[in-house]
Amino acid sequence: MLYMFYIFVVYHQKIRLVNPKIFKPNSDLVNFVKCFWTLESSIEKTPKRNTIVPDGTMKLIFHYGDLYWHHPENENSFLQPRCFLIGQLTKPYIVEPTGKTGTFVIRFHPNGFSPFTNIPIKKMENKPTPLKELFGDKGEKLEQEILNAKTTRQRINIAETFLLELLKDQEVKDRIINSTIETILKYKGQLTVNELSKQVNLNRRMLTRKFSSDIGLSPKQLSKIVRLQTSLKSLLQKEKTKLTDLAYENEYFDQAHFIKDFKKFTGITPKEFYGENLKMSLIFDSKK
Repeated sequence: MLYMFYIFVVYHQKIRLVNPKIFKPNSDLVNFVKCFWTLESSIEKTPKRNTIVPDGTMKLIFHYGDLYWHHPENENSFLQPRCFLIGQLTKPYIVEPTGKTGTFVIRFHPNGFSPFTNIPIKKMENKPTPLKELFGDKGEKLEQEILNAKTTRQRINIAETFLLELLKDQEVKDRIINSTIETILKYKGQLTVNELSKQVNLNRRMLTRKFSSDIGLSPKQLSKIVRLQTSLKSLLQKEKTKLTDLAYENEYFDQAHFIKDFKKFTGITPKEFYGENLKMSLIFDSKK
């Protein structure tokens, strides 16, 4: 199943899409890394603020262009590190460019990053973690090599060599977690945790514990995120024009439930998504 990012930009109802360039990982990393991607743009073509919508994955981000501000809700804004891991998101993550964008990203599967760190995944939730904190001196070396590389192919080769070295003597990913993630994606996040537990023949408490350790999200949280991503794709492609139809198609209890989850993960309501005054972008995961 291939997923691609879109940057969805709305200016007074004029819509344009900016597709990052997507690259597949080495076959030895395909079970851990979903893809590599790059995004480049000038300040004139970049919205003032971007809202990154939770998608259930963690990402290593390298800014070889100018840095970005992060604007946490009810907290002071701060300039993000040049290179860092963005942990699992459970709410909108708002960033703002300071200049030209030049970004290289390693995007992991939902449970793909856990073999590469000894830090509890949950501790990295909703925040950037510098490479030095993640990997020590090796992280600083990786940062310099990626930033000094001249091409995307060079950056990918450097990243793959680094990750494969870390994978030596590591345990393979949990089969039950893999199976549950595949089920969540297959059913577009519409199954309950009890139904998921029955599918993989594991009690709910144990399944939740495994998810928290390997993914940093509960099965319920990941399901909600996947369901929201599916709804965003439908809105983008205008497969549904009525919110009620969209809500019921994606197994929400009612329209109010859909609107509540939509705002929780995007920071705006579905009506604002198409509103005249929306001067921001949503970065989200759209199946293609």
